[in-house]
Amino acid sequence: MAEKLNNQDYNANQIQVLEGLEAVRKRPGMYIGSTSSRGLHHLVYELVDNSIDEAMAGYCDKIQVTIHHDNTITVKDNGRGIPVDIHKKTGKPAVEVALTILHAGGKFGGNGYKVAGGLHGVGMSVVNALSTWLEVKVKRDGSIHHQRFERGKPASKLSIVGQSKGTGTEISFKPDDEIFEELDFKFDTLVNRLRELSFLNKGVRITLTDEISGKEEIFLHNGGIIDFVNHLNKNKNVVHSKPLYFEAERDDVQLEVSLQYHDGYTENIFSFANNINTHEGGTHEVGFKTSLTRVVNDYARRHNILKENNSNLSGEDIREGLTAVISVKVKDPQFEGQTKTKLGNSEVRGIMDSFLGSNMSAFLEENPAIAKKIVEKSVHAARAREAARKAKELTRRKNALEITALPGKLADCSVKDASMSELYLVEGDSAGGSAKQGRDRRFQAILPLRGKIINVEKARLDKILNNAEIRTMITALGTGIDEDFDIEKARYHKLIIMTDADVDGAHIRTLLLTFFYRYMRPLVEAGYVYIAQPPLYKLKRGKEEHYFYSDKELNKFFKETGRTNFSIQRYKGLGEMNPEQLWETTMNPESRTILQVSLEDVVKADAIFTILMGDKVEPRKEFIQVNAQQVRNLDI
Repeated sequence: MAEKLNNQDYNANQIQVLEGLEAVRKRPGMYIGSTSSRGLHHLVYELVDNSIDEAMAGYCDKIQVTIHHDNTITVKDNGRGIPVDIHKKTGKPAVEVALTILHAGGKFGGNGYKVAGGLHGVGMSVVNALSTWLEVKVKRDGSIHHQRFERGKPASKLSIVGQSKGTGTEISFKPDDEIFEELDFKFDTLVNRLRELSFLNKGVRITLTDEISGKEEIFLHNGGIIDFVNHLNKNKNVVHSKPLYFEAERDDVQLEVSLQYHDGYTENIFSFANNINTHEGGTHEVGFKTSLTRVVNDYARRHNILKENNSNLSGEDIREGLTAVISVKVKDPQFEGQTKTKLGNSEVRGIMDSFLGSNMSAFLEENPAIAKKIVEKSVHAARAREAARKAKELTRRKNALEITALPGKLADCSVKDASMSELYLVEGDSAGGSAKQGRDRRFQAILPLRGKIINVEKARLDKILNNAEIRTMITALGTGIDEDFDIEKARYHKLIIMTDADVDGAHIRTLLLTFFYRYMRPLVEAGYVYIAQPPLYKLKRGKEEHYFYSDKELNKFFKETGRTNFSIQRYKGLGEMNPEQLWETTMNPESRTILQVSLEDVVKADAIFTILMGDKVEPRKEFIQVNAQQVRNLDI
């Protein structure tokens, strides 16, 4: 789809200089988000994005990423190679300019790229500035050109070190330990982004090799985003066997949409602009949703599935059970916010609306059996939504929290500042009683849960809201649910799941996490959800007591001290601990361990919840077999 540019047009004249590099080392977070693991991996993405830009321009179809034994990285492609001729304004080779001057690149109005993902021209120069050393090799004009940099500054001149038949760029770098909090590259983290890029750029072969673990993954998706939708729906029961796919180029905007319905109740829309995951949506996503809602309603009216006295189906009804990938490539994209996660180009909304409208209308007319299934599913969703609306009225918090109305008997905390308050969701009345007695009443609230909540993966919202424990939680949290959800109304900024360390406890924990992920995801994204870590063992000898949270900790203690006259208690449940023990081991902020639930990869999270809580047994069995070695505590 991308228009090839004349190779002669990509040279030093296209490298336009905007400003210097001084601030990067002082404020790295401004350029890569953070100096944590996320920022570390961002360095790799910046280089890979440059190779992908070459692929979008039609010049690159192979990208190789290697994690070396010494935790350095090499990114290699077979694109045109960064220009090496002298840049007139600076008098330096263009490759040196691109690596040492911020906002210098081929993406600022020169003819180097028609469409690009790396928009700010900070990619390579920022990686260089934040590396102990960086080496670049460029295959171009029959030669291999090499240059080394140290902490952003040239450590050698650009020189020819060999001959080459092909073209391409190879960059190796070592992240600076003066900048980054951790220096270990994670194979699985890189896999997620590289897989995503291979789906979005069909025909590009991306290889990731980890010399440390010996792992290697090769991504090549000739089906592009069709393969992406198939991947997302792999463990779901689909309504129609093949994903729909439409593509076009209109008014300099390249558009691709693939969608497929499944029999579940959640929608998953992944949108991208110039290969950047637009988590917050934007004009392309709004255009898609508006068009889909209009087209399905029009079809339902024309075919008398919706009668005159029926109201229109809402967008939510029509998107129930929808998996969709939207990819647009725009010449001059505007992203809202520093993180580039929301597309702001107003013209894209109308272009997407028109593009999807014409294609989707034609598809529904030509495939009446599939059209009927989609519309009927939407009609059922509308009925359930009305039932859910009535159920939600029961859960809405009025002016004050009516504790007496809560079947779970919430014991609230006295502090009203949500940022200082925490709510323990405790398995069982017995443990709930101990937690209420042992807690610090100022900032710790306790909500005992009786039994297991409904599996939200297999139920519509109206059924979910009929579950007493879920209604209790929603009321206690104060946020509302679904389209009424408002994180600003959260009454607690720490929501701690505390269950027994056995199979039932793990199941309850997974049910709760599935509910929060599917219906209150902003709580997870904001880092409000935690998992308590109660001890597994208590060792006692006279008045001496020790608590251990894993077999590893226990065995280490025995090795270091020698096992002498200790009685060992293996805790099966929270109820076995008295209030003082529960406070000291699991609830005291000074001594407890709680795990924060984070959401780094939405695609992976969606797949795991589908596998664990969905209808299909085989994927769940396979998941357990593959991950059995990582299980810390197994109670049989």
